[in-house]
Amino acid sequence: MKKRTLGEGNLEVSAIGLGCMSMSFGYGPAGDKQEMINVIRSAVEQGVTFFDTAEVYGPFTNEELVGEALAPFRGQVVIATKFGFDCDSGKQGGVTSQPERIKRVVEASLNGPESRRLICFTSTALTRTCPSRTWPAQSKSWFSKAR
Repeated sequence: MKKRTLGEGNLEVSAIGLGCMSMSFGYGPAGDKQEMINVIRSAVEQGVTFFDTAEVYGPFTNEELVGEALAPFRGQVVIATKFGFDCDSGKQGGVTSQPERIKRVVEASLNGPESRRLICFTSTALTRTCPSRTWPAQSKSWFSKAR
C-alpha cells in the first residue's frame, strides 16, 4: 500500500483510507455491528491505516464502532474524527465551533471507552463567530492528554 504524509507533522497514512460514516449513519440503516467491525479489520489487513469518522455520525455511535474495531491495532492506524455540530442533546444540532464546545468534544473523544488518543482532529464546519484561526491557539492544552 502506498503511503502519504499529512500536514507538517509527518503523519504517515495509507494512500487509501476508509470513510466509516455509512456503517452506522447516513445512507440507510446502520450495518450489523460485527459485520462492520469485520470490514474495518479487513481493511487493516489489506494495508489501510487511515480511518475517518465524526461525532455527528450517529451521533457518537460511529466513533464508538471505529474505536472498538481498531482497538487491537492501536499505534498502527490513524483515526481522523471531526467536530462542528452541537450533539450535546444526543441528536445532531446546529453548527458550532465555539472553543467551549470543541473542548468538550476533545475530552469526550479522549475519555471514550475505546480511544484515549486523538491523532487527527478537524472541523466539519466553522462558524463566522469562531473562525478557524482562533481555536487552535486556545486548544493547545486540551491536546496534551492526547500525547
